[in-house]
Amino acid sequence: MEKCNQCIKCTVANCRHHHTKQNYCTLDSVQIGTHECNPSMDQCTDCLSFVMK
Repeated sequence: MEKCNQCIKCTVANCRHHHTKQNYCTLDSVQIGTHECNPSMDQCTDCLSFVMK
């Protein structure tokens, strides 16, 4: 059975770590980062744990 980390909500279904039946991540923890020098909006942040299916 696939584990579901209910502390990490996720809707990115094309990530390898996305739970197959619920909107959660299956990892124990995730790495969050940014692609901006001075992030000012949520769109400036990224899940660095993302892996394409």
